[in-house]
Amino acid sequence: MATGTIRYWAAAKDAAGTAEEPFEAVTLAELVTNITAGRDELKRVTARSSFLVDGDPVGLRAHDAVVLPEGATVEVLPPFAGG
Repeated sequence: MATGTIRYWAAAKDAAGTAEEPFEAVTLAELVTNITAGRDELKRVTARSSFLVDGDPVGLRAHDAVVLPEGATVEVLPPFAGG
């Protein structure tokens, strides 16, 4: 199980009530399940968000296939308005 930091941006930060927090998870799917338990608004925001793992976009990869390395920084990027 990897430990690391998850950072929230924009609407995700508002929904989480914090800019960042530590995590323990093996995959991105497990991490999202853990952070959204009992946090309905955060669950709604993450469902439409993009993710970066150590600066690399997850893209369309299945979240259960994204294994998190020890010390990873995961960033939650909700859709941004504007151009």
